[in-house]
Amino acid sequence: MKMPIRFFTDEGQSTPGEVQTGLTPRLPPEGGQLPLNRRAGARFPAGTRSTLGGMIERIHLAKPRGFCAGVVMAIQAVEKAAQTEAKPVTVYHSIVHNHTVVDRLESGYGVHFVEDLDSVDALPQGGETVVFSAHGISPAVRERARALGLATIDATCPLVTKVHTEAKKYAREGYTILLIGDSARHQEVIGTRGEAPDATIVVGVLGKTGEGLADPHTVQVPDPERLVVLTQTTLSVDDTRRTIEILKGRFPALVVPPSEDLCYATKNRQDAVKAIAPHVDLFLVLTSTHSSNGMRLLELAEAECGRSVRLETAADLAGVDLTGVRSVGITSAASTPDDLVQAVVAHFRALNPALEVVEEGEWENIEFREPRKILPTQALPRTMQ
Repeated sequence: MKMPIRFFTDEGQSTPGEVQTGLTPRLPPEGGQLPLNRRAGARFPAGTRSTLGGMIERIHLAKPRGFCAGVVMAIQAVEKAAQTEAKPVTVYHSIVHNHTVVDRLESGYGVHFVEDLDSVDALPQGGETVVFSAHGISPAVRERARALGLATIDATCPLVTKVHTEAKKYAREGYTILLIGDSARHQEVIGTRGEAPDATIVVGVLGKTGEGLADPHTVQVPDPERLVVLTQTTLSVDDTRRTIEILKGRFPALVVPPSEDLCYATKNRQDAVKAIAPHVDLFLVLTSTHSSNGMRLLELAEAECGRSVRLETAADLAGVDLTGVRSVGITSAASTPDDLVQAVVAHFRALNPALEVVEEGEWENIEFREPRKILPTQALPRTMQ
């Protein structure tokens, strides 16, 4: 029997077969930052930050937090496929970078996860339908799936697909692409670079170094007059802006696409942390270490609050020093289920029944269209060619 994944919110339990995110998402005004119900500090009485001991009195939950529209779309695509396909569904790479989500799909739906499409044939119960993860894939992976005779469902986030489209466009026009990323091995970077491998140089976002990453201060290009910058969608907004400024200073002809590649969910979640973090004693970020957007939230919380801790579940609170903590801010990565956040709140409420919990900011309001199944004999959609 296939069991539905249940995600919980502060409004209650989801219905069987549904993924509830707790989100009522809304995009920020064009060119502006996420609007907040009350600006930073408005709901933070004097003395909110404390150096005294004692139990936690107040929790500030960041809005938005948790699942974004792309994650919701990807998870629902896997769930629907698992419910309708005759054989178990295979997902190429983790559908999103969160262990809890992956574990629930494996145990509740019998979904297989692979890092190599050639291993699909070795699965015990087939797996002729493969779902591509939200992070995107390269054309080589898509073609390999077709060669293996696999039906595919592309759950790539549409905002990642937009960057892929830009990469192909500029490569055709003879531009060198400077792709800003936090790791050359991140699935999103691999997928985007795969769209134009001969034209792309991966540049480390400010402060990031590693194998395959060029330094923005020293990167060399074949023609500085035909140069464009694209970015991974889940980076620090501030670090990305500074990196582009460095590149623009070195290469004045650098083209910066008018529409930002950083996704609305990344920016909104970072803005929400900035509004809360300076006013609390401790900031908790629920995220996997594999989540780029989540780790950027953790870095931002540390910079703005001075005291941040990463959690995967409420069980991780056992090792957290709460000395001198009266107020706590909480957020979560775009791939973290909100029931994990609510479990942390419940932990603190059990210690202090009078705990005050306030939510700061506004949810987003956006949905992405469900991806369709493509048989190996079908032509690729125009946007994928």
